[in-house]
Amino acid sequence: MTAPGHGARSSAGAGSLCVLAASVLWGTTGTAATFAPDVGPLAIGAVAMGLGGLLQALVAAPRIARQAARLRARRGTVLLGAVAVAAYPLAFYSAMHLAGVAVGTVVSIGMAPPASAVIERVMDGRRLTRRWKLGAALGLLGTLMLCAGQAAGAPGGTERTSTAATVSGVGLGLIAATTYALYSWAAHRLITQGVASRAAMGSVFGVGGLLLVPVLLVTGAPLLDSGSNMAVGAYMALVPMFAGYVLFGWGLAHVPASTATTLSLLEPAVAAVLAVLIIGERLPVLGWGGIALVLACLAVLTAPAGVSGRRRQRRDGVPPRRTAAEHTLAQSDPAP
Repeated sequence: MTAPGHGARSSAGAGSLCVLAASVLWGTTGTAATFAPDVGPLAIGAVAMGLGGLLQALVAAPRIARQAARLRARRGTVLLGAVAVAAYPLAFYSAMHLAGVAVGTVVSIGMAPPASAVIERVMDGRRLTRRWKLGAALGLLGTLMLCAGQAAGAPGGTERTSTAATVSGVGLGLIAATTYALYSWAAHRLITQGVASRAAMGSVFGVGGLLLVPVLLVTGAPLLDSGSNMAVGAYMALVPMFAGYVLFGWGLAHVPASTATTLSLLEPAVAAVLAVLIIGERLPVLGWGGIALVLACLAVLTAPAGVSGRRRQRRDGVPPRRTAAEHTLAQSDPAP
């Protein structure tokens, strides 16, 4: 006989693995972009999230059609998520362009968990568990150490960005973190209100992709200048953005947005390792220590809660079982 709550824990574990797999794919984007140095950050962001979002909507079209009434009833949430989807890649890639890959990535990804926590607290009244607080603290400290390590390991001849550019990049990184948290929350809210994960992600990212089409038309000409540029654009749209966000949507069906954004702290760690292995960047001991803390964060958040953990969840106001809406979703839409 299955123990009470076992199904919910297994579901949360599978959701966490989906988010981690998505984070690995996202971590390849910085390295991939170096193979198209003549393509600007706005074009990279527009082709990646724009085409990736439209492809998600196309694949999910039958489910979107079946759940059109539910989506129309929640059009405000869909529109909020879509605007955030459109703003995120423009801010994210511009932040890396202005402040550098290390600072831009750490601010954009590292500040998303606290942004998600604030959004969930304000919008849903959700209380944060001690486990989440410990995991978030380890992850944030690890990303800061990784950032410092990457900066220390940069070649001496690397051109340094100006103070104004760095400040602008950090500001754009904060916008990216907020919009990432917003569309994660919007998608999770749709899913927990009974919308199938594919329909929720397809609608939010499809509308967001449409909003990015004008940006792609204005800035995307360099993508057609060479086969390598086109290959980079196709890879960014199909692998990290389309496949990555399909996995992310499956994850959001089973874990809160604040947990999902914290798990995505794996992304800068993957990006740093790929930069060392493929691009040839150096990473000192401090940076490797940061990666270790990020992995510790992931271990804290994905380890089984156990009996004591379930008691703490009840005490903190977080139900150990799925919500009624999630249960309805599982019954009506068993495929993710």
